[in-house]
Amino acid sequence: MYTLIKIIHMSCAMISVLGFLARGILKINESALVEKKLVKVLPHIIDTVLLVSAITLVVMSGQYPWVAPWVGAKIVALFVYIGLGVVVMRTAKTRQARIIAFALALATAAYIFMVAGTKTIF
Repeated sequence: MYTLIKIIHMSCAMISVLGFLARGILKINESALVEKKLVKVLPHIIDTVLLVSAITLVVMSGQYPWVAPWVGAKIVALFVYIGLGVVVMRTAKTRQARIIAFALALATAAYIFMVAGTKTIF
């Protein structure tokens, strides 16, 4: 069961970041597609499955943030990623600010993947 949930979690993580990549590009280019209902709702569904699977994996493995520092690092980085995503999709006033936040968000996602893959804090 653990392996199945891990596969779901990893798949949702990849789909989530790829979706953010697509939505970010649309937003930077001021495409009307980014305002479509499916484009707005689907990420929330994917991210909910991602979060539920993450919590399930933590509980099943006992690798809580205070036991496994790499889990804590992923959580902190996740909050940074979410904050930068909000800047990209909602609060950035200029295209340049949106692009910078987008690049930083993608770098943060890469950090999360590296920590997850190595179970080491960089």
